[in-house]
Amino acid sequence: MNDPNLTPQTETPPSLLRCVTGAVISGGLSFAVYSLMIAIATNFATKPIHSDNVLTLRISSAVRTLVVGVFALGSGIFGIVAIGLLALAIQSIIQQLTKPKSN
Repeated sequence: MNDPNLTPQTETPPSLLRCVTGAVISGGLSFAVYSLMIAIATNFATKPIHSDNVLTLRISSAVRTLVVGVFALGSGIFGIVAIGLLALAIQSIIQQLTKPKSN
């Protein structure tokens, strides 16, 4: 578990550029996944299932719900990450402004 040959890694504070770049990328991915989710949901809505078998209708409804739900979850996660990275950028700006200047 504790290997003495490993060098300890020092944490570097997040830079403003990295935070904003990550937020833009994550926000773009969130929008792309959301757009894809809307397209899939619209496609599912316009093409109803034609079957007399109740089990087939229930399974296909569950699969459609799961597919749309997975894309909604992905969109939400990327959106939350983008908001978090923007909040981290704002926090680092505030910390830089309030940090006392040393000579």
